[in-house]
Order: sequence, then structure tokens, then C-alpha cells
Amino acid sequence: MKMRLPMFMSLAALVLSGATTMADPLRDEIKDQFAPIPAKAPGLPNNPATPEKLALGKMLYFDPRLSISHSLSCASCHNLGLGGTDDRPKSLGHDWQQGGRNAPTVLNSVFNLAQFWDGRAADLAEQAGGPILNPVEMGSTKPQTIDVLKGIPGYVTAFKAAFPGTSDSITYENLEKAIAVFEATLLTPEAPFDRWLSGDDKALTQNQKNGLRLFVDKGCSGCHNGVNIGGSMYAPFGVVKAPAPDVRPADDLGRAAITKSKDDDYAFKVPTLRNIALTAPYFHSGKVWDLKEAVKIMGESQLGVTLSDAETGKIVDFLNSLTGRQPDVSIPVLPALAATTPHPVP
Repeated sequence: MKMRLPMFMSLAALVLSGATTMADPLRDEIKDQFAPIPAKAPGLPNNPATPEKLALGKMLYFDPRLSISHSLSCASCHNLGLGGTDDRPKSLGHDWQQGGRNAPTVLNSVFNLAQFWDGRAADLAEQAGGPILNPVEMGSTKPQTIDVLKGIPGYVTAFKAAFPGTSDSITYENLEKAIAVFEATLLTPEAPFDRWLSGDDKALTQNQKNGLRLFVDKGCSGCHNGVNIGGSMYAPFGVVKAPAPDVRPADDLGRAAITKSKDDDYAFKVPTLRNIALTAPYFHSGKVWDLKEAVKIMGESQLGVTLSDAETGKIVDFLNSLTGRQPDVSIPVLPALAATTPHPVP
């Protein structure tokens, strides 16, 4: 008794303080399906990060002068204060035109297998260059964009620092690379779910664990898995049952428009569920504002199950645990125009 009492008291104190990690059968079961968001940005193939390239990419991300009207930037549709989206069903582009799909979040997008809903951009660099040239989005051209950048003395200096050893550092490819390096840093680590995956038993509530149990047992994790809890595969929207026409418009064939394959009709890149509570409205159509409604639609259309209100509530509680620490990004001071810088086009 004299030896057991101190040992018992020591163990009890550790448990009460939360200093120990208790065995959790659920965590052991799903540990191979998910992974925490890392604290640091992963390296990009053939595009090493440097402080100079990162600083340049950050400026370019926030600079509206990349658009033909000098009024729209990457941050216009991917607002870092709004979960990396713009809280609109479809973004507004040049001359008040409306985009074709809901803007996906830029946060943690470095972990996606490809970019855009249909995967038409292979990586962040290719994605970064697309909207600038899209006549519905930023409406510029490569010559116009390069002329503007070369006409801003501060960018001439910044590009030389970011891409040394080249006779002409201001190229469209280098613009894309710089923005990609910045976007790769837009991570949201330390979500409650990540802390729980890493052994913090108190990071999830019991109701969130129940929601995770349902998320796995109902089959949601078959597509929404990995570090980004999505983004690693394409899947038809309407595997079991076609969603309502406003949620899945008939004229948007998704991946099939890229591959020209009938097998890809209405297939889209499975979206990340990271920070999903911050990124309404949902789906590529942007037609659903309520996360509970979105979960029910997914249950019916993808899995062929009708989720009860109680089940839906628990799954949404789990999804709320996927909101991580948001990027703390200061707005950069952009290089000043010169008298000879090309003017905006109305």
C-alpha cells in the first residue's frame, strides 16, 4: 500500500492535468486516412522558395494592377479574411461579369492534386496565371501584364532580386512562380481535429467525435480524406442521385469539358473540407448557404443515405473542428507607379 498510493496519486494527477495521451480506438482506426496540416509550407517542384520570391509573390497576390482595369487582384476572389474565398455564389470579374463557378478556397490549396474545380491547372503556378488572362475574370493579356510590371520601377528591382542571374527576370512564368510560392504558405494548421490527431484527447468534444464516427461509417471519408480532407481525387457529383438542377446545373459538365470523356460528365475535384465552416456558399454552383443542407445533399447524392437531423448536426459539429489557425498576413505596400506605366483600361 505504501508503494501503490504514490503511484496512484501520480497517475491521477497526470490524467486530471491532461498531460497524458490516452489510447483512443477511433484515432487508431482512422490514423491512416487523415493527416494534420503541417506548420510550414511544403516545397514546390522546380520552384524553390526564397525570401525575395515570397515577398514578390505576396505583392503580386494583392496587386490589382495585374487586371486590365487595375481594380481586381487575386485577393479580390480569394480574400484571406474570408477563409480564402469571397462569400459569393460566383465571383465578379472584369466589367462586372460573373464567373462560371464558385471560387474555391486558396487556403491549403498546395495540397490539392490539381487546381480549379475541373483540375485544368496542374499546380499553383498554372492556376495563378489563369485568372489574370481570363476575359471574364481579370481580363488582361500577357503583353499588357508584363508591360505594366516593367513600367513599375519597384517591380523591376523585386523581380531581379527574386530571380537573379537572368537578363530578363520579368516574365509571365516568373510571375506565376512567385505567386505560387506565396500561396503555398497559406496554411491553416492547429485545427482541433489536427490537435486530436496528434494526440490531444481534449481537442475534440464527444459530439465531434460522434460526428467523425458518422463521417467515416457513412462513407464520407471515402473521398474526403488525406491531409486536405479532400482535393486528392475527382468524383462525379450525383453518384447515386442527381442533385437539384440549381445545385448541379445541367450545362456544366465539369471535368468532362477538359478530358472530353463522357465518363467524366459532372465530375469535379473533390473539394477540401478544411475551414468549410468559413467558406459558404457551397458546391461549384455556390447555391447552398447552409452547411447542414450541404451535408444532407451529399448524403443523398453521393452515398444514397438519408441523414437524420441529429446525424447531420453531429457531422457538422465534426466539420467545425476542421477550422484551423488562419494565416496572419499583413497587406504589403505595393511599388509605386511611374509616369510611363501603362494606364488601366476601363
